[in-house]
Amino acid sequence: MKNNNNKPIVELSDIKKIFICDEVETHALSNINLKINKGEYLSISGPSGCGKSTLLSLLGLLDISSNGSYRLSGHDVCDLNSDERAIIRNKEIGFIFQSFNLISDLTVAENIELPLSYREDINKKQRDAMVKASLTKVDMLHRANHFPSQLSGGQQQRIAVARAICGNPSIILADEPTGNLDSKNAQLVMALLDQLHSEGATICMVTHDPRSAARAQRVIEIFDGKIVSDQSHIKTSAIAV
Repeated sequence: MKNNNNKPIVELSDIKKIFICDEVETHALSNINLKINKGEYLSISGPSGCGKSTLLSLLGLLDISSNGSYRLSGHDVCDLNSDERAIIRNKEIGFIFQSFNLISDLTVAENIELPLSYREDINKKQRDAMVKASLTKVDMLHRANHFPSQLSGGQQQRIAVARAICGNPSIILADEPTGNLDSKNAQLVMALLDQLHSEGATICMVTHDPRSAARAQRVIEIFDGKIVSDQSHIKTSAIAV
């Protein structure tokens, strides 16, 4: 299901997301139209509660919209069941979370390999090679046999980046990737994302930090569940975060 270079990786059309609690409707997203092309690096910004994390969950197939259509790599993914979404999510999407989401009783290498172990198209030898390559890319191969508790926050997030890129996904979704890091480690992680983008990765990042948002080449702003701005610019990789 890899992307045709002539088509956007992501196509959202008239997306709405409504949450119902005690018969009260909350419109988290309204009339979202968004295309993300191969090789783009975009950020999604906005105030707390504006819907940006909800949008990222829909993009990552962690949730489904109430209305509208979503095409991922040219395929309609709106009507898939949870198992079908999980299979596509594992192959097509790499996640980087604010809280790292590493499993404490697995080693670094085992954490990275785990998503690959559910893929029938990759054997053990291939998995080992992919894990080694991704750890090398984030300069953490020497920590392959360590456990998450033996790593700093910055190191854990670099491992999370390695896990996200290991399966060669069509798009990387980063949810506040520097939110739990000090400024030095945040700078290192953002520089790593810059590097991945320069090598051809497609990245969509949710952030509340305008300095991090400025690292992207395209900045989308959301307010009250709607896209209110979508601007492209020359990304500012030198900005400290």
